[in-house]
Amino acid sequence: MIRLLLWGLLLYFGYRIVMSLTQPRTSRTAPPTNRENVTTTHKDPVCGMYVSEEDAVVGNHNGQRLYFCSRTCLDKYKENLDHTQT
Repeated sequence: MIRLLLWGLLLYFGYRIVMSLTQPRTSRTAPPTNRENVTTTHKDPVCGMYVSEEDAVVGNHNGQRLYFCSRTCLDKYKENLDHTQT
């Protein structure tokens, strides 16, 4: 019985070795990314959440564009600016 098991294992490993030698080599690296589909993200200065330019609420301060996750964060930012300037 053990001989039969050993012969089965030898046949299996022999089969795997032959198949690995005859199969074409394929690369296992990730496919190249398409740079056109890459979106730029920005960190919301109020809550710290990252948001894409397409989904962001845009505000300006001193000529600098700021990206917010929601209108609420933009309002909190403006409110904080009002308190610090007075």
